[in-house]
Amino acid sequence: MRLAEITRNRSHCDITKDWPPSSDVDILCEKAAGLFIYASTAIKFVASRHHQPPRRLNILISLPQNTTHEGVSGINTLYTEILRQAYYDLGPDDQNPDNQEVYRRFRSAVGAVLLAFNPLSMESLSSLLHDFNTPSDISTALNPLHSLLLVPEGTEASIRAFHKSLPDFLMDSRRCQDTRFFVDPSVHHTEILLSCLHLMEERLKKNICNLEYCANLSDVDDLSAQRKEYIGEALEYTCTFWTKHLTKSPSSGPEVEGVQKAIDKFFTTHLLFWIEVLIIMENLDVSVHSINDIQQWYTLVSYGHVVH
Repeated sequence: MRLAEITRNRSHCDITKDWPPSSDVDILCEKAAGLFIYASTAIKFVASRHHQPPRRLNILISLPQNTTHEGVSGINTLYTEILRQAYYDLGPDDQNPDNQEVYRRFRSAVGAVLLAFNPLSMESLSSLLHDFNTPSDISTALNPLHSLLLVPEGTEASIRAFHKSLPDFLMDSRRCQDTRFFVDPSVHHTEILLSCLHLMEERLKKNICNLEYCANLSDVDDLSAQRKEYIGEALEYTCTFWTKHLTKSPSSGPEVEGVQKAIDKFFTTHLLFWIEVLIIMENLDVSVHSINDIQQWYTLVSYGHVVH
């Protein structure tokens, strides 16, 4: 059994030879109710190298019994407790500005991980999200979540949720009722969109890869290396998917005017540079789909103005 294996790998911990007790295993199995993801997440939580396994198992065993374990209710309770334990050291004062900032950064980082249309690395997330200056900032925000997210040791490997049930939980306010952890898709798609526009404004420029004038891309021997050096994963992601985040952003509300101004500025100053990057990526058809996305969003905005 996976729990028993922990005792062989954690000699520095105070764990008895007969741990875990069979009664605790029975309770945990009952709570899992046949859901593999519950069992898998619980084991990752208990096996955390930063905590005592017996204490972590006791936390799970002590969770309130639920008469509707079948379906999502057991997972809701498990995820809620894991998140609360991850930030237990902040204490109960949710009105403390420092604590509020920690939870805001949690939602921002986790929201980007879960809502990205392609998985991104710590390095790319730190480039994309202007509130995070370095990969270590992303690492600090996500480190408490190793039982929920695959957070690699290196900065260039992609971060992913272990299971789709995590975004399903975090992005449903009926299931994730602790507002500190609720990731509102409309809020964070808009946040990512504005970050994309900011990154393109900051990084896009004429002849970004310093290619020879009128160079034929097929004749550039080191094009992939130049793409990596001068464009990079974060900017490639941004150029490809920014309008997809736009389509998921609200077409009414206080953020709309700011989004419109950012898009207008982008088209005025960086449109051709964006097209250039798409050509270098050999992905020019993205521009056609992107224009359609923008048109659809502006149509919804106009419709909202007419209705009001």
